[in-house]
Parts: sequence; C-alpha cells; structure tokens
Amino acid sequence: MKRRSLIPIIISLLFLFSCSGKSAVRPPKAFDAEKTFLTANTLLEKKDYAAARATFLEVKNRDFSKKYAPLAQLKIADSYVKEDEPELAIAEYRRFLDAYPDNQYASYAQYQIAMVYFKQIEGPERGYSGAAKALEEFQKLKKMYPRNPYREEVDLKIQKCRNVIAEYEYLVGRFYYKKDSFKAAIGRFEGLLKNYPDYIKKMDVLFYTGLSYSKLKQKDKALEYLTRLVEKYPHNKLAENAKKEIANLKK
Repeated sequence: MKRRSLIPIIISLLFLFSCSGKSAVRPPKAFDAEKTFLTANTLLEKKDYAAARATFLEVKNRDFSKKYAPLAQLKIADSYVKEDEPELAIAEYRRFLDAYPDNQYASYAQYQIAMVYFKQIEGPERGYSGAAKALEEFQKLKKMYPRNPYREEVDLKIQKCRNVIAEYEYLVGRFYYKKDSFKAAIGRFEGLLKNYPDYIKKMDVLFYTGLSYSKLKQKDKALEYLTRLVEKYPHNKLAENAKKEIANLKK
C-alpha cells in the first residue's frame, strides 16, 4: 500500500523537474507598424531602395490597423521615382489608387502619376508622348479630385502640355507641307485649329492651311483661311504674304 501511495508523488515530482528545465512559452510580440515604417523611411533616405521597399511591404502586409499600410504603399511608389524607374512608380501609384481611392493622399498619387509623365517632356519633337499622357492624367486629377491642393500648379502644367502637343502637330503639318502632302498637312493644321485655338502660332497655321488649299487648287478654302489671317492678325509679318497670295488667287 505504501508503495502505491508513493507513485502519484513521484510522478508529480518528475513533472515539476521536467518543467523547471524549460523556459516559459511567450506569446508572439505584436507587430509595431509605426516603428517598422520609420525604419523603412530611414532606409529610403539612405537610398537603400530595395531594403526600404521590402520593409514598407512588410508594413503593408502586417499593419492590420491600416494606419500605416496606405502610407507604405505610397512610399514604395515614391522609392521608384527616386530610383528613376518611372514605369514601376506609375504602377505602384495606380496600385495605391485601386486599393485606397478615397484615401486623403489619393490626389497626391494621381498628381505623381501625371508628374512622372510631365517630367518626360523634352520638347515638341521628343516630348509629345509624355505631354499627351501627362495632360490626360492632370485632367483626370481635376475631375476625380477637384479640391486637390495642386490646382493652380496643375493648370499651368496643363497649358504647357497643350502647347507642346500643339507645337508637335504644327511641326508634323509643316513636314507634310514640305513633302507636298497637302491633304495630310491640312488634316494636321485644321485639327490643330480646332483642338488648340489658343495656340501661340495660330497665324502660321492659318497661313499654311491657306497655302495648302491653294496648292490643291481649292481657291475658296484658301481664301477663307488667308482672309482670316489678315483680318485677325493685320500687323503680323505673315499678313503681308497672305495679302499677296489672296491677290494672286483673285486674278
């Protein structure tokens, strides 16, 4: 009987000794989104872009409060801008807008997309594509976020985009004119007059449109454009040339 009564005591002692050799199991430490975000930001400032993006991505995936996750996604996009990877930057800004369209920084993301394209403008001959895309994105910004904080700046940039596109259309029209492709030239010139009525070289467009019609023996149309030039810009140097052409057409 005594031997049986000792068995439970022995088992208890063995259990206690076995447990005393192990450390207590601790619950997993909660993810500190703010601290991790600041770490990623420091990496970004040090231009360690790959490490910064990896850390921002961790914030994005593990911040269940969603306080820092949107900012992390923006910073990932910003890092590609800093690293001069425009297409990747645009993709990440679009990802932000898809995930957080009503976020307070949504207008910033849309503005940055437009600015990436805007910075690709080098001149009318090489900057047409960037200007066209930037114009589209700036207009989208104004439509989607009419109270965005970039309104005055955006209006100026939209005008520059329009000027670049208009200048490109004019150069293409002149190219066709010099190649004696007068119908193609007219197509460019008339499109330019319709879509960009505030183009700074409008008098030149009127002049070469008139000459193109004259070359095609379309007297009435030629007179229409040349007369518009003379009446609207009587003191421009091209007005005198237009008057001479009008006189020849009326002979």
